[in-house]
Amino acid sequence: MGDDNFEHLQRLVSELGARGLLARVVQTQSGRRFVRVINPNATSLSENVTCRPTAAELPDWWYCWSWGERMHTADDPAGAATKVARVLAAVGE
Repeated sequence: MGDDNFEHLQRLVSELGARGLLARVVQTQSGRRFVRVINPNATSLSENVTCRPTAAELPDWWYCWSWGERMHTADDPAGAATKVARVLAAVGE
């Protein structure tokens, strides 16, 4: 994964932070990057979001849930952050 991946992840971190969630880019030993998101009001509510291209020849990047399903296009980090915030909302939030 190239720098595009990192830039998309950083933009998502900013949008998640604006929604009151704790988020940071994590890099594994293998070099793979993802965003670790935690709801600070209910720390058991967390998610790991990846960002990857649809195919090698296509420039479209997608944010994906931890289980691999595409969530939202990476050109709209605010929309993706809204989806993550909805999923990680605690009862009453």
